[in-house]
Amino acid sequence: MKPEQIYRELSDLADKLGVSVKEQNLRSTGVKAKSGHCVVGGEAIFVMDKHKRIKDKNEILLEFLRTMPHEDTFVVPAVRELLGALPKESS
Repeated sequence: MKPEQIYRELSDLADKLGVSVKEQNLRSTGVKAKSGHCVVGGEAIFVMDKHKRIKDKNEILLEFLRTMPHEDTFVVPAVRELLGALPKESS
């Protein structure tokens, strides 16, 4: 599965779990900001820095989604495998 497809599937999963993924230009905020989950006006949002590489976007979103209860939600097998994989430990 291509990284762009994985990102779409991860975004769709987040949406199924009630979290909207929104890409924003975080460089224009004027403060040091990074991608992450927040609640604005009662709406759960995951703000993603649109300048990140697709590989980094996938890793960031995977890390967040691993904390969410997704076991009872349909996830394509390739993405389910990524969700179940443990992150690599640095040496």
